[in-house]
Amino acid sequence: MDQTKIDVLRAQPLSAFTHLIDGKQVPASDGGTMDVISPIDGQVITTMAAGTAADMEAAIASARAAFEDGRWAGQPPAARKKVLLKWADLIEANALELAVLGVRDNGTEIGMAIKAEPGSAAATIRYYAEALDKIYGEIAPTPGDILGLVHKEPVGVVGAIIPWNFPMMIGAWKLGPALAMGNSVVLKPAETASLSLMRMAELALEAGLPPGVLNAVTGEGRVVGETLGLSMDVDVLVFTGSGGTGRRLMEYSARSNMKRVYLELGGKSPNIVFADAPNLDEAAKVAASGIFRNSGQVCVAGSRLLVEAAIHDEFVAKVAQAAEAMRVGDPLKVDTHVGAVNSEEQLKANLGFVEIAKTEGGEVVTGGDRILQDTGGYYMAPTIVTGVTRDATLAQKEVFGPVLGVTPFETEGEAIALANSTVYGLAGAAWTSNLGRAHRMVRGVRTGVMHINTYGGADGTVPLGGVGQSGNGADKSLHAIEKYVNLKTAWIKL
Repeated sequence: MDQTKIDVLRAQPLSAFTHLIDGKQVPASDGGTMDVISPIDGQVITTMAAGTAADMEAAIASARAAFEDGRWAGQPPAARKKVLLKWADLIEANALELAVLGVRDNGTEIGMAIKAEPGSAAATIRYYAEALDKIYGEIAPTPGDILGLVHKEPVGVVGAIIPWNFPMMIGAWKLGPALAMGNSVVLKPAETASLSLMRMAELALEAGLPPGVLNAVTGEGRVVGETLGLSMDVDVLVFTGSGGTGRRLMEYSARSNMKRVYLELGGKSPNIVFADAPNLDEAAKVAASGIFRNSGQVCVAGSRLLVEAAIHDEFVAKVAQAAEAMRVGDPLKVDTHVGAVNSEEQLKANLGFVEIAKTEGGEVVTGGDRILQDTGGYYMAPTIVTGVTRDATLAQKEVFGPVLGVTPFETEGEAIALANSTVYGLAGAAWTSNLGRAHRMVRGVRTGVMHINTYGGADGTVPLGGVGQSGNGADKSLHAIEKYVNLKTAWIKL
C-alpha cells in the first residue's frame, strides 16, 4: 500500500452523511444529526443523520414497495447477477478510499482493513452473484399421478443490523445472499461505524440496483433499530452483535409479526495448545494475532488460551514476546499492527475487565493499560492475564478487546471440558501433532468453527455460525442463502 495515497485520503474533509431511502440521500426527518468521532484521535470528523422512527418507517415502506412491484425480485437471475457483479467491481475499484474511510470511523489497522473490508465485501458480493442463477427448486418423489414441486422464493423485506468492527465485510455477508435471491433490504449500520457501509450502499445504486431495493438508515439502536425490529412489514431480521441486543430483537419479533430472526452474537473462543503442537513459536505468533489484531474486536477472536500445564510458562512467555513486538498506534500507518479501540466507552469496558481479573486472582503478564493518550485516541496495550480459572469473569464474559486470558490444563478431557464451559460456541482451535487428537477436538469442542494448527483461516465458501448463545443460522457459503428464501410446495394432480 502507498502511504502517500493513504495520507491524502485521510486529509480529505468529509461531507455530512444522510440516510439512503428510495434511491435518494435524505436527512433525518427532524433535522437531527450525530457527531462521528474518530477513535484515531478522538476528534469529530463529520456528522450523520440521527434517524427517527419515521425515517425507518419510510425506508421499510420503500423496501416493501420495491419488492411488491417486482423491480428487483421480478428480474431474471442473469439481470440481477449483472448488477451485483458491477457492484463488486465498484467496491474493488474504490477499495482504498473505502478502507481509509472505514479506518477513520472505527480504528481498524489499515493492513487488515483493506483486505477484510472492501476486499472481502467485493469477493462476497461476487460469490453470491455467481451463485444466484445456480439455485434450483426440486421435484419431489411423489406418486405417479401427482407432481410435487418445491419452489425457492425470496422472503420479501430483510432488515439487517450491522456491527461496528467490520461493517463492510459483515454487511456483505447479509446483503450478498439477500439481494441475490431477489429480496429488498433495509440496513441499520452501527452508531460508531456507519460511514464505509453507507458509501458501499451508494455504490450499489451506481451499479444499477433499482431505487428502494436497498435502503440505509443511521441512528441510535433504541430508536431506528427498535422500529426495524417491531415492524410488521419486515419478514426476516439478521443481526451481528451483542447477546443483549439479540434477545431484544427476538422479543420484538414475538411482539410484532413473528419475523424470522438470525443472530450471530459473538463468543469466548478457546485456543487450545498441547505440548505436542508442531511448532510452538508459530502457535504463539498466531495466538497473539488471533486475539490482538483489530484490538481484539473480532467475533471469533481466540480470547481464551488453554495451555497444557507442561508447557504453560514457556508458551505464555512466547505469546507475551509476540504481543510486545506488535506495534500499536495510528491505524492509518502501514507499519501498524494493532489500531485503535472503537470508542472511549469500549476502551473503558476493556480496562474494567482487566481490573476485575486482578481482583479474581489473575496476574497481568503484559499490557493492561491505556496507551498513547497524548494522541487523544483510544489505544490499549495487548494484554495477557494468567491464572484465569474456569469460572472467572475473564473466562466467561466476552470482552471484545485486546485481552487474553490464560488457563492451564492437564489432560485432553480437561481441555475439552474447559473449552465447553461457557455459554458461547462460535470458534475454537487446537494445536497438536496427533491426528487422532485433532479429530477428537473437532468432535468434542462445541463450536461453529474449529481450527487445527491455525486460527482465523476461512473464506466465503464455508459457513460461519455458532451454537449456544453465539447465535443461530449461518453467514457465508451457499448455506447462508437458506435464510433469505421461502420454500413453497406446488402439489399438482396430473
